[in-house]
Amino acid sequence: MLAVLMLNARTVLSEVLDTVTVADPYIELRTGPGRGYPVYYVAERGAKIAILKSKTDWFKVKLSNAKEGWVSRAQLAQTLTPEGEQIDFATPLLKDIAASHWEAGLFGGDFGGASLISLYAGYAFTENLSFEVTTTQVLGDESELQLYNLGMVHYAFPQWRATPYFSIGTGRIKIKPKSSLVETENRKEDSVNVGLGLRVYLTRRFFFRMEYRNHIVLTDKDNNQELEEWKAGFSLFL
Repeated sequence: MLAVLMLNARTVLSEVLDTVTVADPYIELRTGPGRGYPVYYVAERGAKIAILKSKTDWFKVKLSNAKEGWVSRAQLAQTLTPEGEQIDFATPLLKDIAASHWEAGLFGGDFGGASLISLYAGYAFTENLSFEVTTTQVLGDESELQLYNLGMVHYAFPQWRATPYFSIGTGRIKIKPKSSLVETENRKEDSVNVGLGLRVYLTRRFFFRMEYRNHIVLTDKDNNQELEEWKAGFSLFL
């Protein structure tokens, strides 16, 4: 589609990128970032274009004759460096996104049949492995729970736009009974958990996460309690 590419994964998302040359017989420019927008101009082989910015899988370009339009990622996927080597246009972009170290997010969901709201902050040691601190408030009919959790998260395929992950952690649960008939005391219990989730990139900074965790509450008695947590929400790289 394009023959000379003078940019790297980080500059793909900058406002002004380098100039490339059309190598295929032509490339189509649309009026907007999507196939629903009409093709209004066709640039022929040899035309010089500058990549201005990106929006999801579409890139805004400007020709040497000052015409501007949007080109799909598919048309930019098969590209060559000045040395004639092919570049995977999609993979470096997601590698650049996944390389961000700090992230934070807000979730809503269900914990053992009660509503929850959860906040977390995380730090990525590598593309695959992150450390997270989570605080969760659970509003039940009979009691309120506060959870504080430390855990590790492993992303199987961090370069994928939608990547599954596995988590394991340990924490502390504070239980506040709501009973008004009997005098009850607050309890604090240790817990361990394992989980599975999915992270989906939305933009360079924002992504969506949904997650399932199985918690085992370690009580002083022999009957440890098992609770399920389901949640989903939005996060951002800091």
